[in-house]
Amino acid sequence: MGKQHWKPGNMLYPVPAVMVSCQKEGERPNIITVAWCGTVNTDKPMLYISVRKTRYSYDILKETREFVVNLVNRETTFAADYCGVRSGRDVDKFEQMKLTPLPSEHIQAPGIQECPVNIECKVTQIIPLGSHDMFLAEVVGVTVDDKYLDEKGKFHLNKAGLVAYSHGEYLELGKKIGKFGYSVQKPKKSKKRG
Repeated sequence: MGKQHWKPGNMLYPVPAVMVSCQKEGERPNIITVAWCGTVNTDKPMLYISVRKTRYSYDILKETREFVVNLVNRETTFAADYCGVRSGRDVDKFEQMKLTPLPSEHIQAPGIQECPVNIECKVTQIIPLGSHDMFLAEVVGVTVDDKYLDEKGKFHLNKAGLVAYSHGEYLELGKKIGKFGYSVQKPKKSKKRG
């Protein structure tokens, strides 16, 4: 078995597939599908999205300096794909995909009601990188769907059927194979019955 050396390229997969909603005041809201998105800090909570300057949402994001990251699950994958290949210059994506704008608590841009998690963000810095600009943002609010809360109020995000994007394909997250720290966890002692 061998390996091949390829030219440099983005092969860091899978990545989250998310729909980012944004809106200029007095205009209809728009949705852009983003795969270049991730966590950058815990305290204060921050994330980033990277967007090409040619995208319709780029100017909205740059002007308003706010957006909502909406996590995609099995039920919203078709809409996520559509919002990634159609331009908001030409179509109302909320209307076309029958998505419901969800009023945000801390910013003007709406979230997407049908998504299991909506993360409200305020841009703190825009970093030009080349093909994309990175929008570094503080998380200012999070909304979660009640149907993933148990009777004790614990949130079960992994039951939402979240979707990742990998090398041109959408994949639903699958079987649990471990948990954080399991590699160093001491085995549980079995209780003796007598």
